[in-house]
Amino acid sequence: MSFLSRAVILVLVLGTSPIAFGADIDLAPEPKADAPDAAVTAYNEGVRAMREKHYAEAQQRFEEALAKREAFAEAHSNLAYVLRKQGHANFDASMRHYARAIEINPRLAQAYMYRGVLYTQMGDAAHAQADLATLKKLDPALAAKLEAAIAAGGREDGDAGAVY
Repeated sequence: MSFLSRAVILVLVLGTSPIAFGADIDLAPEPKADAPDAAVTAYNEGVRAMREKHYAEAQQRFEEALAKREAFAEAHSNLAYVLRKQGHANFDASMRHYARAIEINPRLAQAYMYRGVLYTQMGDAAHAQADLATLKKLDPALAAKLEAAIAAGGREDGDAGAVY
């Protein structure tokens, strides 16, 4: 079969399709590569609220980030932090989020720092010391802050443990 015969058959098969005649096709636009990730956007809003000590608002933003990307260690750690800052009633939920953050990223030093503070506040010195031992390997400067917080009975200075 000649080239011309094949071309005629192709035109007959394709009919008047825009593709057959090289016409532009109206496709949906591709997502922009530089568009911000929705989980990161929510996370950043949570960080802003956390820095302003608006813990309930920060909680909402970190929960929103986690709804979009559950395996987001920093969001779990910061959610745990703001939950803990909102009082004793939130300590169990805070502990679960610190544990999840560490499960996702076992090298996330801030999660050990503030989980150690939480253990101290809950009266669990043995677990606080275990987190301190781990933290000494990961981040000696942060370990010194945890050590001071343990000595102070669970009161920490500043927001050194928040991930930002």
